[in-house]
Amino acid sequence: MLFQRNGGHSVRTSRKIVFFFPSFASSEATAPLGILAVATPLIRAGFEIVLIDSTITPDFKNRVLEEVKNALCLGVSLVTGPMIRETVEIAKAVKAWSPDFPIVLGGWHPSLLPKQTLEAPYLDYIVRGQGEESFLELVQHLQSGSAPDFVPGIGFKRDGRLVMTPERPLRPLAEMPPKAYHIADFDAYERKCGRRWAMYTSSLACPFNCAYCTNAGVYGRKWNALPPEQFVEETVDLSRRYALDMIWVVDDNFLVDMDRARGIADGLVREDSHFQWSIQATSNVVARLTPEDLRMLRRAGLQQICQGVDSGSPTVLKAMNKDWQDFDSIYESAARCLEAGIRPSFNIIFAFPGEGRNERRETIDFMMNVCRRFPGAEFWTNIFTPYPGSPIFSKATELGIELPASLEAWADYFPRYTRLPWLNGREHDRLQVTRDYLRVAFDRIPIGADKRGKITRLMQKCISLPARWRLDHDMYRMPVELWLNNKLKQYTAMKPAVDAKRLANTPAEAAC
Repeated sequence: MLFQRNGGHSVRTSRKIVFFFPSFASSEATAPLGILAVATPLIRAGFEIVLIDSTITPDFKNRVLEEVKNALCLGVSLVTGPMIRETVEIAKAVKAWSPDFPIVLGGWHPSLLPKQTLEAPYLDYIVRGQGEESFLELVQHLQSGSAPDFVPGIGFKRDGRLVMTPERPLRPLAEMPPKAYHIADFDAYERKCGRRWAMYTSSLACPFNCAYCTNAGVYGRKWNALPPEQFVEETVDLSRRYALDMIWVVDDNFLVDMDRARGIADGLVREDSHFQWSIQATSNVVARLTPEDLRMLRRAGLQQICQGVDSGSPTVLKAMNKDWQDFDSIYESAARCLEAGIRPSFNIIFAFPGEGRNERRETIDFMMNVCRRFPGAEFWTNIFTPYPGSPIFSKATELGIELPASLEAWADYFPRYTRLPWLNGREHDRLQVTRDYLRVAFDRIPIGADKRGKITRLMQKCISLPARWRLDHDMYRMPVELWLNNKLKQYTAMKPAVDAKRLANTPAEAAC
């Protein structure tokens, strides 16, 4: 670290900022959007940026410790769950080297749980909400040695006390600076997951208020979006500049404004874009797409529409604040998407409060029905996890859920393996085996390259038939198909990094 004396105050002279991004899923690795967003104002202000992503950086801990030696601070961006584990590991290592070196956390988790996050003894600052302006102003205060009390949207410690500055008002997405994609190593990400792709944000917030969703906790419910012209210009340039073959548009509800969606499709066709892209949207807005709309979107490169179906039980959907969901429109959406050559992808949340075996059976029957009627449709499942910022989070204690009491404890908070008061022991094991069979019964296509050979595909196709029989009859004893599938996977695709640190063991056998 470099210091100079100015009027009796210590002033850091380094203009180097080190960012660390903890691993989430190595098989779907790409540049971290949050860090790319806050990096742009720093670069424009003359700061040097070093980005270390643990997914693509061998011996990442030593690399961080080497880079911070002449840096101004370390910034980390993360969401609730397993990413916290590597964050804590890195923060403790940096503090062991230099207890006074500033460590700043940003992203969804510190934005939703600012006080508890900042209580961690190895953290100095947090940035809440949109961090582009807040982080730049904080860094400038670190450099000058002045107090950051008037920087909106941050938290810090003073004399053992937590200080939270006022919220920084959200700015419309169109007013935010472009993200610094040039600092990302897309070659390394391609080596890791087998294809060149990136995430892109074209809108923020969602007008709906689903009980499990954290979006309103950070962005509220006022949807704001980039105009079609900006979307087209930026994504076409991004795809050509970095030779990307796919862009995942991570908006929570891309199709809120249908005229905007049509304008984007028309613009991409006129620009002769060649990249594929995927979007997320609620099923009710997808159902408003006409066959002509879908054909135009497909010509523009749209490959997939991810829809939050969440349950096949009307009772559970009502508890989720989703009683507006119409199952007939879901079937219609699947049919129209497939007819246009777009993959319909549906998300399911098991074990939401109020779901029993009967409601779960309704959901499984619904999934089986969709996949049989519409080959090519796919489902992705998770277990209900009451995340900070979601409407149901305030009822977690009332539901008997013991919430983590520290930042480190949130590392085990992950919807693949969540245990709940009403989903524990044999019931939890049974659901995990059911979910495994749902993965085997019908093909799902990951973002990363599919590395299966013809023989592996054929063998997995053979396994899928008895898997469907088991799901139809709710019988999972001696799951030999899962054993065979796991053996096949050992020779093909990479597994997500978090699976290497499984938070709970899925049993080889569950009771009927």
